[in-house]
Amino acid sequence: MTDFPGAPDPSAPRDGRRLRVLAAMSGGVDSAVAAARAAEAGHEVTGVHLALSANPQSFRTGARGCCTVEDSRDARRAADVIGIPFYVWDLAERFREDVVEDFVAEYAAGRTPNPCLRCNEKIKFAALLDKALALGFDAVCTGHYATVVTRDDGSRELHRASDLAKDQSYVLGVLDDRQLAHAMFPLGDTLTTKDEIRAEAERRGLAVAKKPDSHDICFIADGDTQGFLAKRLGTAEGDIVDEDGAKLGTHEGAYGFTIGQRKGLRLGVPAADGKPRYVLDISPVNNTVTVGPAGALDIAALSAIKPRWCGTPPTGPGTYTAQLRAHGSETPVAAELVGDVLEVRFDAPVRGVAPGQAIVLYDGTRVVGSATIAHTERATPAATATADPAA
Repeated sequence: MTDFPGAPDPSAPRDGRRLRVLAAMSGGVDSAVAAARAAEAGHEVTGVHLALSANPQSFRTGARGCCTVEDSRDARRAADVIGIPFYVWDLAERFREDVVEDFVAEYAAGRTPNPCLRCNEKIKFAALLDKALALGFDAVCTGHYATVVTRDDGSRELHRASDLAKDQSYVLGVLDDRQLAHAMFPLGDTLTTKDEIRAEAERRGLAVAKKPDSHDICFIADGDTQGFLAKRLGTAEGDIVDEDGAKLGTHEGAYGFTIGQRKGLRLGVPAADGKPRYVLDISPVNNTVTVGPAGALDIAALSAIKPRWCGTPPTGPGTYTAQLRAHGSETPVAAELVGDVLEVRFDAPVRGVAPGQAIVLYDGTRVVGSATIAHTERATPAATATADPAA
């Protein structure tokens, strides 16, 4: 049998067998095909579905959300077709503490978190991996589109997927050396469309072949983030002001806004130039939201905290490309780790960068590491003409 690129070396025997692999199966098509490929490659695969909701009926509305009883059953049926053992592990309490409560706390503090990145860090490649290793498994397999490359010295690197349109390395940028050593992404080198992945699932007899992908935040199935936060944080009326502090309107909670937001501001006073205004700053201390013109969103530099490296931490200043959101483009930067803070300066200003988001550094296709944006430095007016709005 031929192993897929990026897999841990199958020639390394474990009691005379190939690797023992725990395949995380969400109930979707990607994770099902990933598990099937790992089994076809000759590994000893066991499927596991993570029960992440205390109320498993509540996390899916059509193509939104996940983690329902339906998803668990879909994953079980896929495992039966593949011919692998299957279990459901209850990680709902850990998910609530590490992902949901973190999400709410970050918004309450005026920041914009990425729960998918936090889930990969804390759940799939921490809680799940730790339990897998304790039970004697060698690797955790998921349906992410990314590639793990093993170098001649045995060290491992995380790279973008071969198909950049489906690349998910941004949300995996939190993985460290130990986690990469036990990570398996069978779809990473797939130069195929999603339709072809679905066709492969259908050829394999997997009923999830036509199941819609989940979108948005898995634990907010209706997509109403502001409503979700309001139920947990309550309402607190505050002011919406311009850059000079003049009151333009009111809101029911500063947590309901994010940097760069344009819609839903409900301003009573139009801008003097008639142009749209955007959220520039969120201050939870005085519950104030500041708005202004698009040009005021342009950022020249930022500081990021809690860096995590996919390999040896860089030393001294270096040049990289950076990605600032899950589906954003790359932008050239100069970056240096100063103490525990990553200092980043952009070659050209970028727009709409929010504290709480992750910045992921790349060297070519290799993921260097990631950090959480803490502070930003606004670009000078002269530089805004060259700002990159898609970074």
